[in-house]
Amino acid sequence: MQMFCYQCSQAAKGVGCTEYGVCGKSPTLARLQDNLIFAIKGIAAYYYHARELGYDDTEIAGFLDEALYSTLTNVNFDAQDFVEYALEAGRMNLKAMKLLKKAHIETYGEPTPVEVETGTKKGKGIIVTGHNLKALEELLKQVEGTNVYVYTHSEMLPAHGYPGLRKYRNLVGNLGKAWYDQRKLFAEYPVAILGTSNCVLIPSESYKDRMFTTSIARLPGVKHIDGYDYTEVIEKAKSLPDLEEKPGVYKLKTGFSTSVVVSLADKIKELVEAGKIKHFLVVGGCDVPFKRNEYYREFVQKLPKETVVITLACGKFRINDLDLGEIEGIPRLIDVGQCNDTIVAIEIAEALAKTFNVSVTELPLTLVLTWMEQKAVAILWTLLSLGLKNIYIGPVLPAWVNEDILRVLTTEYGIKMISEPEKDIKEILKV
Repeated sequence: MQMFCYQCSQAAKGVGCTEYGVCGKSPTLARLQDNLIFAIKGIAAYYYHARELGYDDTEIAGFLDEALYSTLTNVNFDAQDFVEYALEAGRMNLKAMKLLKKAHIETYGEPTPVEVETGTKKGKGIIVTGHNLKALEELLKQVEGTNVYVYTHSEMLPAHGYPGLRKYRNLVGNLGKAWYDQRKLFAEYPVAILGTSNCVLIPSESYKDRMFTTSIARLPGVKHIDGYDYTEVIEKAKSLPDLEEKPGVYKLKTGFSTSVVVSLADKIKELVEAGKIKHFLVVGGCDVPFKRNEYYREFVQKLPKETVVITLACGKFRINDLDLGEIEGIPRLIDVGQCNDTIVAIEIAEALAKTFNVSVTELPLTLVLTWMEQKAVAILWTLLSLGLKNIYIGPVLPAWVNEDILRVLTTEYGIKMISEPEKDIKEILKV
């Protein structure tokens, strides 16, 4: 059988060529390099947004240089070295998330719980999608005193939790759910649209002329705005028909910061010791429009009432409209924010571990995560670098995983693939 190199896609042949391909790299080594590149992309995203707000870190910058250089052809042939690089990427991603959290809080204040409207307000509209809070605030400053109202979409929802953003009266609600609904959503509402980061899709003709990009985002045929002067976006919004006053079917709750949840630690301890809270779960991640992803909603719906769910990233939209109620004042569904706010979930786990005088790995805590795209790869390695095990992921394996890598992930780190909600819940709660 002719062998082909995963790295260069050329048949193995010629002088200096190994059995795998002309570059001499095995499929597993090449996939580990891909894994590292995905993780680097995730770290770079968080670091970029921190630097936008004036926060820098030379150690993170140095790691990004070295790690990316290590993937260059014929630089490093040591597979184990790339596992260590992945773990170091996890540690650097933790540092990047901490830096971005600091930047957000010192700029916009510590998030507090808030209910967010999901309907429309009478007037003109702009939908802001992506992750860039600075772009959102600059837009909010420029629409003050007008009847142009701003709606968040997807990963922008957590913006409502920050007092420094919530203070703007023109920030009125959230429209839509995860990133992949934008073609349908943006065509439905006659508003201007501002894409601020990754997760923007190539627009349909029905709204291309009223969509704009800014910051790192670019789309073919879409006007890009360098800097933060959004006059063209606002003028486009003003030229479009008014939205009607239409309440949403439900409200979404977000804004649970570390300090908010930690302030409830004593009450949580009391409820755990009384058997009224039996397990904590983190359910979220980067969502995709697969039918298999319906698993996550069904999973949460079937959880016993003695469980508390922490959610984050766009995967939260699978479950954040559910009314799970409370356990004596403790919400059963706690939205801690964007994907980078995984740091909040980690800090909450560390605080609970301290409260119970145990290690994080000894907590009745299980992570059930969806889809390992670039940022999620960085987060996965952050969790593994912290020693967390028995993490459930799905609905499919990351593209860079082959049998050799899967064997390491399952045997050394206890990674599990999701199966069926009832089966997984039974297994989780048994432990």
